[in-house]
Amino acid sequence: MAVPGYSHDKVSLQARLARIEGQVRGIQRMVDEDRYCIDVLTQVAAIKAALDKVALALLDDHVSHCVVDAVRGGTGEQKVKELTAAIGRYLG
Repeated sequence: MAVPGYSHDKVSLQARLARIEGQVRGIQRMVDEDRYCIDVLTQVAAIKAALDKVALALLDDHVSHCVVDAVRGGTGEQKVKELTAAIGRYLG
């Protein structure tokens, strides 16, 4: 199995995901406490932005490592198709 492109940044990604997990638990508490709708929505927006940063970091790592290595190895066309499909799912 190939090493993922994000392996050099794995600790940072795990830390970001742990913070996002904490934010989601915070929203659950806010709903349990019947907090004001706009305050809850503000936190949802913050989580969405944090997830977008994780996704962009993963896409950047994928292009910089996996796609570049595939192009150098002659299998770039398949990796580009895979990347395009992943971007489509992300935007969809």
